[in-house]
Amino acid sequence: MLLLRNFVFYLVFYLISPVYIIASVCVMYFSVTALRRWVRRWCHFHRWCLRTFVGIEIRIEGEKNDGPVFYAIKHESFFEAIDAPANFTWPAPFAKRELFWIPGWGWAAKEYGCVPVARNQGAKALRAMVVAAKEIAAQGRPLVIFPEGTRIKHGQRGELRAGFAGLYKLIGLPVVPVAVNSGPLYHRRLKRPGIITYRFGEIIPPGLPRAEAEARVLEAINALNEDPADQ
Repeated sequence: MLLLRNFVFYLVFYLISPVYIIASVCVMYFSVTALRRWVRRWCHFHRWCLRTFVGIEIRIEGEKNDGPVFYAIKHESFFEAIDAPANFTWPAPFAKRELFWIPGWGWAAKEYGCVPVARNQGAKALRAMVVAAKEIAAQGRPLVIFPEGTRIKHGQRGELRAGFAGLYKLIGLPVVPVAVNSGPLYHRRLKRPGIITYRFGEIIPPGLPRAEAEARVLEAINALNEDPADQ
């Protein structure tokens, strides 16, 4: 039954997703608002497919702050990356620069307002990210980053990338750490039924010493690691 449910999920999601992608690419020439709407619809369609065919529900704990804040999210699977536009109001995710080279998608991501991350390029890349992030924050949009920089297996604590501290210091926004436990359910190939929880931590104000800010973020985004109810 699990294999059958996964087969139907992949069949429906990947057959219909091109409709949303093509629509997003087409409307971006005329309206960023329309582009944003189609991206959000696709993310909600993804949620619907998970709920209907796999049996994955989504639970929210804590308070969201959809203004210009800096969301630092635990990264266990592709789920939280796909789900960001459904979870927040017009967020600006930080994404690997290589993704912007994908024909169609890259252009749409740039128009949507994603921030390209050029890894291993030092201060120059950081300055470019800061400039882009400040412009987006001035629009009242939340910024979304996965501070560990890559997916971390559920139950393990990764290290925060050095760029996170630089962004925190230079952008000057409060940080909302977010724990998520998608790893046990949203495997790369075989999805399993259950509840994926987002747990929003307490707001971390700007201007704290680097060590304190990083420690608080790391503790909060790993808050679901040892919760047996979420395994």
